[in-house]
Parts: sequence; C-alpha cells; structure tokens
Amino acid sequence: MKKKRIPDGLRAWIEARKRHHLSHAHVQMARELGMNPKKLGGLDNHRQERWKLPLPVFIEELYRKRFGRARPEFVSSIEEHARLQEKKKAEKREAKLRRRAAAAAEVGATAGTIVGPGLGLVSEDDQSS
Repeated sequence: MKKKRIPDGLRAWIEARKRHHLSHAHVQMARELGMNPKKLGGLDNHRQERWKLPLPVFIEELYRKRFGRARPEFVSSIEEHARLQEKKKAEKREAKLRRRAAAAAEVGATAGTIVGPGLGLVSEDDQSS
C-alpha cells in the first residue's frame, strides 16, 4: 500500500514536534497562534537564557492570553490533519469532475449549442448574429 505524502508545511511541524519534544496539543496551539516552526529553536533556549520560559509553557501562556482558554477544544495530530486535508482535496476534485461531466452531458443533450467562454451555454442562433 502506498504511503501518503505529507505536505512540506506540515512536515516542518512534525520535525519541530520531535526536535522540541512538544505534544500534539502544543503543536496545534502554536499553529493557531501563527508561529513559525523553524523559529521555535530561538524560543526554546531556556537553559542558556534563564529568563525565558520552557517552550511548551510559553506556548500555553500565549494561547491562554490570545484565546482565553488553556487548550484547544479538539486536538488532532499533524498526520491526522494531513489526512483530512487530503480527503477534502479528493472530494473537491471528485465534485469538480462530476460538475464537468454534468456540463458536458448537458451540452451534448441539447443539439445545436456551444459552450461560450465563461458565459455558459450559447445557442447557434445567438452565435450567428
């Protein structure tokens, strides 16, 4: 079975989760806050710079200030998010193909019609004038 490819933007979050020992909830909070996964290393420097908070505590504090709650209501992993994103993309692709097939069938069913550029159906009578 073919393994699904995870997009680069989400792969960066998986690497950051492993590198900085973050939970799925912390990664989701950081994403909702709009943080950059590549810049987390500068924030996670509490051993050398004693005045900084540990990264998970820092993320929780920012999240609490911005959203007024300690954690997200629903926590999902990055892999789960990628799977849902892929499923949604496939559904949109299928819907688009169905719409195109329905439009082609409609054009084929009504003899003497031509599809205009972005205008929908145009009959041959309208074309001659």
